[in-house]
Amino acid sequence: MTNRVLVFYGSYRSDRMGIRLADYVVAGLRGRGEDVELIDAKAIGLPMLDRMYKEYAPGTAPAAMATLAAKIRAADAFVFITGEYNWGVQPGLKNLTDHFLEEWFWRPAAIASYSAGRLAGARSGLIWHGTLSEMGMVVISSTLTVGPIAEALTADGKPIGEAGRLLDRAFPRFADDLAWWTEAARAQRARKAPPY
Repeated sequence: MTNRVLVFYGSYRSDRMGIRLADYVVAGLRGRGEDVELIDAKAIGLPMLDRMYKEYAPGTAPAAMATLAAKIRAADAFVFITGEYNWGVQPGLKNLTDHFLEEWFWRPAAIASYSAGRLAGARSGLIWHGTLSEMGMVVISSTLTVGPIAEALTADGKPIGEAGRLLDRAFPRFADDLAWWTEAARAQRARKAPPY
């Protein structure tokens, strides 16, 4: 069965490097037969969080927010592509995710982090693990960490050099882990309604 996977990316910078990793993950999951869509926070352009989607009266939320809420609810799994900003998370991605809550519940999430440096966004990935868990997702144990990103992926998301080879070696386990949890969560939701 094909899984519906949303890949979230949140940089608003004009010279975005992380889009390389987002493109790589989207292509890799599509190559495995998954139904994948890239959700680019910059392209969607939600405002700074004032009200969550659930806080709007039915039919009154901004159109982009309502459309995204429907996509999140219809998805089987999520991948978060996250850069590291000063030991923290990207504000654009965090802002996008915070507009929603129940829409995320009872599905698995995976984290792929990157940075311009050798730590590959690992500190950001660690922060996202707790955040996504609090938002009702099961975060898989396999992660991707890519850095320096300019030495791992070309502008069109193709692996290069030793860092690219390491990424290619890590990706199958990452994708297998996500697929296993996606299938497990779908089977459990079909067997028994979530408790809340």
